[in-house]
This record gives sequence, structure tokens and C-alpha cells, in this order.
Amino acid sequence: MTTTPEPSKTLVQRAPEVAGSVLRNILEFAIDGRGNIPGAKSAAAKSLQSRGEHEAAVEWIVMQHVGYAGAQGLLTNIGGLLTLPVALPANLAGLAVVQMRMIAAVAHLRGYDVDDRRVRVALTLAMLGEDEIRKQIAAGKLPSTPMVVATAPVFDPNLDRHVNERVFGDLGTKMAGKHAVVQAAKRIPLIGGGVGAAADGYLTYALGQYARREFVRRRG
Repeated sequence: MTTTPEPSKTLVQRAPEVAGSVLRNILEFAIDGRGNIPGAKSAAAKSLQSRGEHEAAVEWIVMQHVGYAGAQGLLTNIGGLLTLPVALPANLAGLAVVQMRMIAAVAHLRGYDVDDRRVRVALTLAMLGEDEIRKQIAAGKLPSTPMVVATAPVFDPNLDRHVNERVFGDLGTKMAGKHAVVQAAKRIPLIGGGVGAAADGYLTYALGQYARREFVRRRG
């Protein structure tokens, strides 16, 4: 009796798998670091040592990463990022790593265990930003906010896959030209780099402020 081989998965069928792989790579790179690039916990510890107090360290982490986001050269060369196996352009992947590390460092300083799978789902979810999360909760596409997800009683693998798809889709939308005007301006000599740096810095600042509001302090 011959067995008919299973047909290869279509792109649509592989979407959760691809999204999960990309986001895991970005998340692990951001939290654990690689080579000469320290991870979120190390960055948070260094900031706390420098600032001497948790909230001052949180503020410094945000402003530091806003600066990183504006440094276009760093984003495309950060710790061998070009070799990171993610299905995203180097600049977008670099920006995602910087933003994810910032969010994770803020959560860590506020007392969340960034190695906990529930917290990692929440960190990924936070990448959507406050406005998008509110819209998707109102539309019934997401169950709740990152803080609620981070403190859920148990890890939900279905929610993990769903969040990965949503965030990956959001990154893909940006890649496809959601901010077309900014992308066009980036190609203008002398002006383009400044526009791109300002846009990336602003988006990172907004995410940092959202993370500060969302991941409320859990430390005593």
C-alpha cells in the first residue's frame, strides 16, 4: 500500500509558524543579547547602577533606546543583526530589537520576570502600541492588555500564536509602506536620514511611554 505524501503547507498555513519564528528571534535577541550587545536584563542592571533608583533607571532606559532608534547606522549593524535569521529587512528588524529590548528592560525594572512565557507574550503584544491594542480589544481581536496577559494565571499557547501573528502582521504592514511618506522622504539626499531617524525615535519614545504606563510596578 502506497502512502500519498502530504502536500507542502501553503504560505497562509505557515503564517503562524513564520510569525512565531520571527518574533522569537527578535525577542530572544532583545532579552538575552548576543556577542557584544547586552540583553534587556543587563541593560536594566547597568541603568539601575548608574541612576541608583528604579524609576530613574526606567526613564534612562527609554531615552537611551530612543537614541538608539535614531541611530540608523546602529540599527542596521547591531551586533551582527544582518545575520539574524528573520524574515524582515535589516532596518526594521533592528528597530524591532531596540524597541523590544527597551520594553523588556522597563518590565524587568518594574519587577516582571522576562523569562516567564506569559511575560514574553505580553512584551510582544506591547509592540503593537497603545492605540492599536485598544482598537483590537474593542473589536474583540485581542483579549486584554499586556499587563493583564503578563499576570495571567497560566500561559496560553493559543494566545501566544495569535499575538505573534498580529505583531508580525503589524511589522509587515510597516514594511509594506504604512508610513509611505516617511519612507519616501528617507530617499531624499541629506534630508531623508534625518526624517527616518526622527520617525523611528518618535515611535520608540511612544512605545517606551506606553510600556511605563502598562507595566505597573510590582517590586516592593
